[in-house]
Amino acid sequence: MYEKSALANGLRLVTHKMPQRNSASVGIWLGVGGRYEHKANKGIAHVLEHLCFKGTKKYSARSIKETIEGLGGSLNGFTSEEFTCYLTKIISKHLMLALDILSDMVLEPLLAKHDLKKEKSVILEEIKMYRDLPQAYVNELLDELLWPGHPLGMNLAGTLDSVSGLKQSRIADFKRQFYHPANIVVSVCGNIEHQRLLDELSRLFSKARAKANTNFKKVQINQAKPRSRFFYKDTQQSHLAMGYHSYRREHPDRHTVGLLHIILGANMSSRLFSEIRDKKGLAYEIGTQPRYFNDSGAFFVHAGVDNHKVFTAISAILKEMRRITKSPVAKNEFARAKEYYTGQLLMSLEDTLDHMLWMGEQETALRKIKSADEILKEINKVTIDDLLRVAGDIFKGRSLSLAIIGPQKEKEQAEIARLLE
Repeated sequence: MYEKSALANGLRLVTHKMPQRNSASVGIWLGVGGRYEHKANKGIAHVLEHLCFKGTKKYSARSIKETIEGLGGSLNGFTSEEFTCYLTKIISKHLMLALDILSDMVLEPLLAKHDLKKEKSVILEEIKMYRDLPQAYVNELLDELLWPGHPLGMNLAGTLDSVSGLKQSRIADFKRQFYHPANIVVSVCGNIEHQRLLDELSRLFSKARAKANTNFKKVQINQAKPRSRFFYKDTQQSHLAMGYHSYRREHPDRHTVGLLHIILGANMSSRLFSEIRDKKGLAYEIGTQPRYFNDSGAFFVHAGVDNHKVFTAISAILKEMRRITKSPVAKNEFARAKEYYTGQLLMSLEDTLDHMLWMGEQETALRKIKSADEILKEINKVTIDDLLRVAGDIFKGRSLSLAIIGPQKEKEQAEIARLLE
């Protein structure tokens, strides 16, 4: 049972009461992330999130951490392409204090120049770190191929130049533009009372005023043939990321995509794990990942492969991707995938933090929350024919992109690129 209320200034509260739990999890969600940026200010949402932890008019950076952790709680935040979230999990009796701290972080961060200088330095090192991790950087290269010139195709943390160039005034302007109540969802799950939370939020956000929300740049897909990019690096292993354009967050076939993910690469009994790792020994790490945005999506295949077996591994992966578009999935394999989907969903919602994240993402993105029962009904409606239809629609050669980091020379790169044709 989900309860939902809204303040006069537009702030939305969504809650789910779990009276048997000792904990409560709260997240303050903002409808802003990397795709609301442009090339010159790329990474600004992430920098602002960091700065909100560096102290407010009421709480110092040290007291924010020590207060939450001193009460047995945990504190975190994240920035994604479409959201920013500040969250904590804590014993329920301390929830109101935690909410006061999170609210102050969002409403009254100091955004001090000396903190900005330090955090920019930290984030620049973070960018360099991921650049040096081929298993991470290869996904950035794939994003650039799938969404060229679009914010979704740019590094979420920004570039060395864009982050270095961020000024305090620009960050403050960005905060004023996006950190307002009409763009905020407060999601709370655990041993809590909805009305008490609503009264407290009315007090905490009484002076905050709504503004008009800013839309993001919509995606336009214009890919007519396969794309590939090779990044030469003298590594012990080649890292590849393969991607197809897929469906948006609320597409009617979203759960069909989820089932294809389970069948192809979500676990150790998946097809790619069985064929590429267990039977052929071509990779240690291999899997799939669907990604959903409000107006776009992608289906990723990722693997770490022996440098001398890249051509063979990609051939085997493509064979599996083609097979699922042409041959119906066996009934027992289909049934296992549905049971896995169901089990993973239900088990994730037992935890107050995971359940809070589930509610917050849905409400922020879609302004509605589907219950687990509604989701399970949608999953159960998917048929084997649906799998075949959706696989054929997504796994088309012309929508395929491939990024590889490894020691491949020009001749081998050309041979691999021809595989995609």
